[in-house]
Amino acid sequence: MKAIVQYAYGSTETLQLRDVERPVPRDDEVLVEVRAAGVDPSVWHLMTGRPYIARLSPELGLRRPAHVVRGWDAAGLVAAVGEKVTGFKPGDEVFGQCDGSFAEYARAKPDQLAAMPDGLSFTQAAALPVSGVTALQALDMALPRPGQKVLVIGASGGVGTYAVQLAAHYGAQVTGVCGPDAADLVRSLGAADVIDYTREDVTDRPVRHDLVVDTAGNRSLTRLRRVLAPRGTVVFVGGEEGGPVLGGLDRWVRGLVLSPFVGQRLRPVFARTRQPDLLRLKALAETGAIAPVIDRTYPLDEAVAAVRHLENGHPRGKLVVTV
Repeated sequence: MKAIVQYAYGSTETLQLRDVERPVPRDDEVLVEVRAAGVDPSVWHLMTGRPYIARLSPELGLRRPAHVVRGWDAAGLVAAVGEKVTGFKPGDEVFGQCDGSFAEYARAKPDQLAAMPDGLSFTQAAALPVSGVTALQALDMALPRPGQKVLVIGASGGVGTYAVQLAAHYGAQVTGVCGPDAADLVRSLGAADVIDYTREDVTDRPVRHDLVVDTAGNRSLTRLRRVLAPRGTVVFVGGEEGGPVLGGLDRWVRGLVLSPFVGQRLRPVFARTRQPDLLRLKALAETGAIAPVIDRTYPLDEAVAAVRHLENGHPRGKLVVTV
């Protein structure tokens, strides 16, 4: 089968389209025939092995990638199931997280898959799992009530587009921070107010928010606390601006240490794709409460260009590789 593989950490130059053996599912795994795969920042982290502290995780590997095929998000057809799998059968349409989804076939754990949302294409469904689950779990940390103020920094990105839609669905008054070209998009997702970060620093405003979802990772705790209500919550998502060694982990730790002394909750989200959350996303998508925002699609043989665009192009919503 064809797959995008990587044998050493580095830039997009280390990614290659190769013919590799088709994976065989273990007894407790599902083999998915991939039709589409989402591209999100975790792909960049896996490619570069940064922040370096993350290499202590078995998902990455200390000296070289533990898994040579790139990609997580996937939507496709169940091709085969292991002997211990009872929830899926060949031919089922599924979406979720796989081990190496930039490929024609990928293995997955059953508890990280769910039936495809009705009415969504494979391309749309592939844009849901990792970013959608991350946004869902971020808002679960301080579930906004109707009328409360929610600030989403990085509102036009993969996680941000879902966070805006979810907060609006919960009845919150949403302010989105994005670039000038994405303002109309963010408003269409439910934001009542949009701030152009190239013209204004949101932390200079006197407005206090009940929840801040920070997907950009480049503002200090001091500045974020300026726009946070006395009993409000900041949720940190990612940490691309935090440096090569710790990423955003140092800010996460400082936030956790500071929280008990200031009354405000400063919390990271350690998102994990789980079937119950995928089923929640499925229901929200089927009712129209959320919809995937897709910047553009790439065929599998151009997946390296998709990762390069993720790294340098500030996509609106998600990028998707079609297989």
